Order: sequence, then C-alpha cells, then structure tokens
Amino acid sequence: MSPPAASNDAILVADRLAVRFETAEGPVIAVDDVSFSVRPGEFLSIIGPSGCGKSTVFNVIGGLLGQHNGTVKVAGELIDGPHKSIGMVFQEESTFPWRNVTDNVAFPLELTGMAKAKRIERARHFIKMVGLDGFEKRFPGELSGGMRQRVSLARTLASEPKILLMDEPFAALDEQTRLLLGDKVLQIQQQLKQTTLLITHNITEAVQMSDRILVMTYRPGRVKRIVDIDLPRPRTSDIVGSEAFGRYVAQIWSDLREEASRGLKDEEDHMLHHEPAAS
Repeated sequence: MSPPAASNDAILVADRLAVRFETAEGPVIAVDDVSFSVRPGEFLSIIGPSGCGKSTVFNVIGGLLGQHNGTVKVAGELIDGPHKSIGMVFQEESTFPWRNVTDNVAFPLELTGMAKAKRIERARHFIKMVGLDGFEKRFPGELSGGMRQRVSLARTLASEPKILLMDEPFAALDEQTRLLLGDKVLQIQQQLKQTTLLITHNITEAVQMSDRILVMTYRPGRVKRIVDIDLPRPRTSDIVGSEAFGRYVAQIWSDLREEASRGLKDEEDHMLHHEPAAS
C-alpha cells in the first residue's frame, strides 16, 4: 500500500489513484493505489520504467483522464477535470507555428479576455524569464527545439498556475541541452517559488532538480519508494559531478533496475506468446 497521502500543509494531494484500461487482450491495471502529497514550492519528480503509469498519473492530476478511482485535491479542493490552478507542459512542444513567440505566450491570456496591452506586457515578462528576450517576434520554425520548449513553458507560466505539471518536457532534447534547460527551470522555480511536479524517466534530471523523487514500480504502477534529495540549493547542473549526486543516482538506479528488468521480461514474454503466424 502507498504511504498516507495526507499532509496538513500540502497544496496537492493524490489519494489512492487507480486506473484500469480495457484492451483487446483484456483489462490492464496501469496505476494501482498511488498516493502522495506535494508541499507549496516543492519540486517533486515521479520516475519509473516505461509502462509504469507515470504519464497516466500526470493525465489524472491534469484532469485529462476522467475514468479513475481515488481523488486529487488542490489546496483542499476536490478536483475533477482541468483546473485553473494547474498548468501543464507536455513532452511534445506545443507552440502554434503561425504565431510569433509573444503571441504564443499570450494565447491563454487572450482566451481569458485580458486586454491586449496587459497580456503583451505579461507575455514579455515571462519570455524574458525563460531567457528568450530578443526573440519575441520570431516564429517557432526559426527556433531550436529547446527554445520552442521554453516558449511552451513561458506560455504555461503566464497563466500563473499554483502547480506546474511537466511530462518529460526535455525528452526530445540532447543531454547538454537537457541539463542547461534544467538549470533554467530550476532558476525559474526558485524565483517564483513554483510548486512543480515533473514526470521523467531520466535519473540525472530527477536528482538535479528535485526535493523528493517518487519511484514507481513496473505495471501496475505503485509507489516503490520516495527519496528525499538532500543537496544544497540554489542548485545547478554543476552538481552533477559531485560524489553526493552520484550516490543518489546509484540508489535510484538500483530501485529502477529491478522494475525495468521486470518490464523487459514482460515485453519478451508478450512477444513470445504473440509470434506472427508462419507464411
């Protein structure tokens, strides 16, 4: 069973989340009895092998997946569906190619009916925060993948969410860009005291950024362990080479290796039992 989710000072509480999908081969329990809480200003990462239900948890908390058991509360309020307090950044960058950077970032503010001058001012504030000042008039096609992902981040932050959810936002980027973008996200998170929940499969990324890391088991996804990351802040990618950092990476890999091995064996067994018919 997961550890108790309740926390008096928590801004986000997930309690006994469970998700089951019906497939052509029968029911699949993707997530089972997942409970955790996140404190205001905390950076929590959820990590696990492929197939452990990380993104399913993300979709439940973000209100994108209605069919589930268990509850999600934000500041004590039970939520069911998308919530204005929660901002989301996805794995695939989601900029609009026909809008320049400023208009991309201002888009959600436009939807709320905010006056043009005010939304442009706020958009420029967050464009500067993510380090893209000077690129306001550029279009996504003129930017690198990492820059486009920063536009997506600025657009989400412009709505000033209480909680930022990120689902493997750096997955498509090379390792150096990931580390540097991680530095930028950490800088912003500290500046805004932004409560952040990161879904990732990258151990280095999780240790670099997190206050705590929730390690999930292979399917059905359950909470295997929650690891406190006691590394000094402010934190940058410089810490990646430290001995303490290496110990955390080794500890979490030890947890993950067992689960990833289970996933690999499950995949091999599935392939063996579903061999193509001989021609």
